[in-house]
Amino acid sequence: MVRGEIFFIDLRPRSGSEQRGLRPGLLVSHNSFNTVSGWQSVTVIPMTTSARWMRPSPTTVLFTKGECGLPKACAALAHQITTVDKSKLIGPALGRVTGDKLEGVDEAIRNYLSL
Repeated sequence: MVRGEIFFIDLRPRSGSEQRGLRPGLLVSHNSFNTVSGWQSVTVIPMTTSARWMRPSPTTVLFTKGECGLPKACAALAHQITTVDKSKLIGPALGRVTGDKLEGVDEAIRNYLSL
């Protein structure tokens, strides 16, 4: 489990406008946390196929179908960044985000958190 991997995540229960349900999520927490067996939580960015978010914005990163193993085109929503228990990650990773794309994810997080 390393930073940049995409897993299906189970975001139930949730409330209000939070992303919920079974969906891809991009692991963004530091590997020093991700790989420690005693540390039971990780930070993820939920992804969506909603047409509303399938356009460039300062807090979204767009992915095409098949990119990083994704079954559909989707957007990573940095403004929905959340920490979940590792048990919410399902199955093996679909793929991994690296290079310029991961830099784009980092920029979206910085934009959202005003860093």
